[in-house]
Amino acid sequence: MSEAAPRGDRDQSGRLFVVATPVGNLSDMTFRAVETLKTVDFIAAEDTRTSSILLKHYSISKPMVSFHSHSGANRSMELVDRLLRGESAALITDAGTPGISDPGYTFVRDAVAEGIDVVPVPGPTAFVAALSASGLRTDRFIFEGFLPLKKGRQKKLQQLSSEKRTIIFYESPHRIEKTLRELSEHFGERRCVVGREISKIHESFYRGTFTEVLGMMGEGEKRGEFVVIVEGSEE
Repeated sequence: MSEAAPRGDRDQSGRLFVVATPVGNLSDMTFRAVETLKTVDFIAAEDTRTSSILLKHYSISKPMVSFHSHSGANRSMELVDRLLRGESAALITDAGTPGISDPGYTFVRDAVAEGIDVVPVPGPTAFVAALSASGLRTDRFIFEGFLPLKKGRQKKLQQLSSEKRTIIFYESPHRIEKTLRELSEHFGERRCVVGREISKIHESFYRGTFTEVLGMMGEGEKRGEFVVIVEGSEE
């Protein structure tokens, strides 16, 4: 029996390709991702200025349209209409897999609702990369994305304090210290791993209790993007 042709080799008309892009090192781009971006009719990007650096690096010249958290429902349906007319599109985010803590999921949702074929082109995701190198349990975990900024934040932390699975958050540089202190208050001195600038030149991992990690990171301005991984209550 002959094998089916890879999806990327079939007719692309009317399809939406959800293409993962590097979270740091541009060499993390897959061959399939490059090929897909070169062959679609247009690219929907979270930030066209950021994505233009990636496209230039791989000599990709395709029309780009912006699609971000402030685009609104009308922009999503405009793009879906183009797909319904037979155009093909790739959805990319600034870094990583579209839809993961990213507004791109609304475009995918609307495309699915209209019966459009949505094709994932797998690749990097910051929290998966950090988890794989954390040394904490990877068989059962929960990804929370960014914690609520104000309303519901303390309640969420209290709920998660009894979570038995490994817990993963994203955090910004100006809130990382506050978040680690709050985790210590609600969870106790539990083991955690903080990954910074995953797949970039200054990639760093800090391992220990919340207090120990705060000490390792030191005082002063924090830079980069952080992934916080916390052992479950069972441990």
